[in-house]
Amino acid sequence: MTTEPPYLAIAAELRRRVRSGELSPGDRVPSTRAITREWGVAMATATKALAVLRQEGLVRPEPGVGTVVITPADPETAPLSRERLVGAALELADAEGLNALTMRRVATAVGVSTMALYRHVPGKAELVRLMADTACGEVPLGPVPTEWRVGLERGARWLRGVYSRHRWMAHAMASFTRPVATPNAMAYTEWVLRSLRGTPLTRTEKLHAHLLIFAYVQGLSMAADLEEQARQDTGISDGEWMEQNEPRFDAIQAGGSYPELNSVTGDGGFGLDLDALFEFGLKRTLDGIASMIDETSG
Repeated sequence: MTTEPPYLAIAAELRRRVRSGELSPGDRVPSTRAITREWGVAMATATKALAVLRQEGLVRPEPGVGTVVITPADPETAPLSRERLVGAALELADAEGLNALTMRRVATAVGVSTMALYRHVPGKAELVRLMADTACGEVPLGPVPTEWRVGLERGARWLRGVYSRHRWMAHAMASFTRPVATPNAMAYTEWVLRSLRGTPLTRTEKLHAHLLIFAYVQGLSMAADLEEQARQDTGISDGEWMEQNEPRFDAIQAGGSYPELNSVTGDGGFGLDLDALFEFGLKRTLDGIASMIDETSG
């Protein structure tokens, strides 16, 4: 006789609570820690149970809130359209990341069959392209500044804002040799190049300056997305993770082989802040471009 894995039994009970109305749309479902206490299972088992419900489209992670019950779509009041499809896909990717985005999950979210989606998009790749275009079109860049440095700084902050609202975007836009072709993304590139129009840089140098800042913002944004995914997958905050792993770091540094590293990180002397790192790196990058412009002008 085959025994059902514990995480499936837990998922079945939580599913029953959702379908019976004990848990209504928008309600928080038990967290991984609450599940471990209620069922006496390991954290990994609790995480698997919630993953089953996410895959079924019954719940989703809500940043700052926890895992909540999804409000089912009503096909009668909201007919399927490309815009609605892209909106549902954006919501799913924002909550769970790009890896969680499947045509089946999106179909569940909008209340139609998976095959119905293909009347609007040919597949996931095109859906992600439309999502990226929508995300880039949410906030206008405004007029191009007359001073190149103001323009590049504003463009970098605008791009970081896009990636902050939609963390999966850093991965979707990752390829330099195979860029995602969308009107709004290309409009951003055009805007940045116009900021450099009055400089003495060559066309290649202008494009490289744009791509340099793009790569910098993208790299930090990808790191932020990976950290958010780790928090969702493990249920452990950054502080809790560091507390668990601090003895290992201390043991490695105790041998005295890393004196410089120890001088900046020892005795609680260093706390990584991605916002502060962004500001530091952006200023240094713009300083480098300014130096190149000064050399060219001379």
